[in-house]
Amino acid sequence: MITYNTLDGEDTSTLVGLLTLEQKELIHGQLYAPDSFYNEIQDLNDDWIISVEEIANTSNPDTLWVKDLPLIPYEPKPTPSPF
Repeated sequence: MITYNTLDGEDTSTLVGLLTLEQKELIHGQLYAPDSFYNEIQDLNDDWIISVEEIANTSNPDTLWVKDLPLIPYEPKPTPSPF
């Protein structure tokens, strides 16, 4: 299992942190850094995720556990057609 804390020079541009529903509820509305809130979203598989950037920039002592989240490839939901 790859986590942010175990990355070894790997490309993180396509990775996201995988949250359980309970973890999603814990960070909802919380700051990860001054003036920056977590933006948890659901991916194609309806898994709750946060970005690696949010994980990397987490300085809130109450949420440092996000640095141990498993990292998975990002699979976005299709964007609905505006027409």
